[in-house]
Amino acid sequence: MSNVCHFCGKSKVVGGCITRKGLAKKAGGIGMHVVKNVKRTFEPNLQSVKISEGGTVKTVKLCTSCIRTGNFQKA
Repeated sequence: MSNVCHFCGKSKVVGGCITRKGLAKKAGGIGMHVVKNVKRTFEPNLQSVKISEGGTVKTVKLCTSCIRTGNFQKA
């Protein structure tokens, strides 16, 4: 089972965190300088849920936002 939501297709996204140091020009400094750029991944909050689909019971991974909508029949 992959790390993707069964309904909306939400999956992990790559992002980053930029660390800056210095005093802003607006505040009288020489500007903010980039010190570090850390790459990271943002994982969706997936839960295993048993649903009935077409008369059969399946275990699928759903993100919590799809679970809150309630657009499925729990088994």
